[in-house]
Amino acid sequence: MRYASAPVSTHRLQLEPDFTLDDALAQVKHLAALGITHLYLSPILQATVGSKHGYDVTDHTSVAAGLGGDAGFARLVEAAHEAGLGVVVDVVPNHMTTPTPLSLNRPLWSVLREGRQSAYATWFDVDWDAQDGHLLMPVLGAPLDEVLAAGDISVGEHEGEAVVQYYDHVFPLAPGTDPRLPIGELLDAQHYRLASWTVGDSELNYRRFFDVTSLIAVRVEEPEVFDATHALLVDGIRSGAIDGLRIDHPDGLADPEGYLERLAEATGGAWVVVEKILEGEEQLPHSWRTAGTTGYDALLRIGGLFVDPAGAEPLDDLSTELLGERQDLGDIVTESKRWVVQVMLATEVSRLMRLVARARPDLEEVAAREVLEAMLVGMDRYRVYIRPGHPREGLSAEPLELAVVEGAGSRYDSLDRACVEGLVDLALGEGDSQDEPARDEFVVRFQQTCGPAMAKAIEDTAYYRYVRLVGLNEVGGDPTRVGLPTSAFHWFAENLLGEWPQSMTTLSTHDTKRSEDVRARLFVLAERPEAWATWVRAARELATPVRAQELDTLTEYFLWQTLVGAWPISEERLQAYALKAIRESKLFTRWTEPNEAYESAVERFVSGVVTTPEIVAHVEDWVDSTGRETRANVLGQKLVQLTMPGVPDVYQGTDLVDLSLVDPDNRRLVDYDDRRDRLARLVGGGAPADLDDEKLLVTTAALRTRREWPECFTGEDATYVPVATGSEHAVAFGRGTGDDVEVVTVVTRLAGRLADAGGFGDATLDLPEGRWSDVVSARTFDGGRTRLADLVGDDGLPVALLVRVRDES
Repeated sequence: MRYASAPVSTHRLQLEPDFTLDDALAQVKHLAALGITHLYLSPILQATVGSKHGYDVTDHTSVAAGLGGDAGFARLVEAAHEAGLGVVVDVVPNHMTTPTPLSLNRPLWSVLREGRQSAYATWFDVDWDAQDGHLLMPVLGAPLDEVLAAGDISVGEHEGEAVVQYYDHVFPLAPGTDPRLPIGELLDAQHYRLASWTVGDSELNYRRFFDVTSLIAVRVEEPEVFDATHALLVDGIRSGAIDGLRIDHPDGLADPEGYLERLAEATGGAWVVVEKILEGEEQLPHSWRTAGTTGYDALLRIGGLFVDPAGAEPLDDLSTELLGERQDLGDIVTESKRWVVQVMLATEVSRLMRLVARARPDLEEVAAREVLEAMLVGMDRYRVYIRPGHPREGLSAEPLELAVVEGAGSRYDSLDRACVEGLVDLALGEGDSQDEPARDEFVVRFQQTCGPAMAKAIEDTAYYRYVRLVGLNEVGGDPTRVGLPTSAFHWFAENLLGEWPQSMTTLSTHDTKRSEDVRARLFVLAERPEAWATWVRAARELATPVRAQELDTLTEYFLWQTLVGAWPISEERLQAYALKAIRESKLFTRWTEPNEAYESAVERFVSGVVTTPEIVAHVEDWVDSTGRETRANVLGQKLVQLTMPGVPDVYQGTDLVDLSLVDPDNRRLVDYDDRRDRLARLVGGGAPADLDDEKLLVTTAALRTRREWPECFTGEDATYVPVATGSEHAVAFGRGTGDDVEVVTVVTRLAGRLADAGGFGDATLDLPEGRWSDVVSARTFDGGRTRLADLVGDDGLPVALLVRVRDES
């Protein structure tokens, strides 16, 4: 299905108190000049005061006051429309936050005051029976009895009503309770139970976003909840203020397909893309009413074009030499998932087990839990798609049975066979059940738990432990796949055009572990593995004085790769990243159990490597000596993304070389004044002065070409034509309509090995007949057989974007 409101291209803007809607308005003319067709905004609804990202929504009825409110959004829309731009907005349907004070979330405040009798009781995903009719609030710094003994909880007044106070936290009193009661008795009379923050992973009785206890799940599967939480955005679509929506974390919803159906009906079929991570060759369900994903599937394939598969074995050898053992990503993932399922998600597993007990009381509890944990550990994707009450299509018992096998490993033969068969049946919504509602609920909650198990174990644990080539450790990535053949990329692009022609494509997002240009630099390691090994050995020798005994080699090697990928980087930025990385890896320290001695050793190492002149010089030598390969990767993957099938997003700041790391580093403010000046100079005919200029030139040339020839990229008859290049070091494809190719993309890949071979030599590609203009270099070419060296050789840029010269007559 094609969407009339689909963008031709987007530019993502991260709104926050230091970059408001009016700040975005100030960039509208510049972004229009860059060539985009739509602004793509991070969440705009009222979130926690001061929120730097907007995913912690507190109120769905208004645009965030700190961003400029409803009036600020109206001003931005008006300016965008005047400049010929549309607006796309990020939507957070899965959760709200538990703010401080809680009264900022009025629906949750009502539930805390009135419990199950609240008019908002259906809003939140709460298992009331698990806490005897109470909502657990794990906010205390110690167990409740210790906090009471210390006198840290009292009765006070907030917004004209009596409340329970604990430092900055306030909680309402149930109607009819006497605030003069002893505090212990008063708490016993409430619809909530205060507890230590440490019991969140084991006793929490509301569904949360992953392991973030401060984000409480919202039940948008209830029509009245959907209507209330989406009214402002739906009205924006209907009024023409909003053209499209990006849906955050649809895998967390009880019924993603039903949600998208309701959204399509409410909006009249607006362009919608979903933040969906597809594993391997997994396909987005065609029954979903969406234009496609937010582009991690494209990111994986684009990056793969610029990674040399020949580097896999020597890089494996190097990490083995350094670590003293050969890493196996599958084993690391399994170990990480087992910990996440058994510890971090213990409360979610317990909730599933309560449903098992209701639906299949014949299954022994301990044995069933072991099988359930094994199934979650062994699942190879973020979700399966079964809707209770709807026909099941395309999913047999086999993948779920295999998940149990993979998750249990050597313990599989000892598992209770009845529990294996019973749990697989339950997950499929089949088999005998003593309680059909419990069985249906298990189907949904099992799917909702698969995503957090995958994300927290793989993206947020295993990818901080596996160090062969950390540039491949990306959201939606596959670090076992080193490089992608050109033929495989063409197949993916053709399939994308045929199946999801208006899906988003991306190279960087607010969630990527590294920016596109950090990854582009790191891909060079696969082209120069021997030189890299020599460099690392020398770097480790230079760092001897700053290496404390507590520092492990895995973390050190992880940080060396980070350093060359993000250089130049301040000590402050690298320290913040290193701390996040080691706590995410959970090998020696964790967010909930910091190891101060270990963290101090890492801090000392980071400080030393960025301030020791010999080490700084060594890092800069590597960056300088690999400039050719980096340049080809930076420009090549950008041009491929901007001209392949799909709707490309340019994440804020990435029109220049951006060397950001994981959030919050990648959400820093962008210097738009510099970009505006550079763009004006380049458009005015100025020559590129550096790689920043070259990337900006490629970006604006591609975006303007898309805007001028939309029918070739997102039109009903748009085509994608692979073009043979005669060299493994170049990728080319044509875009057009019907049988006519109007635009040809040519990029260089594996530039290091290309240089070793002496260049393209006599390799050629065949341009369609006619006259062609390279809109990046302003050169022209005649159609027919054309030497690659003339198009993308050493004398010019390593990329070309050829547009057919129109016959003005």
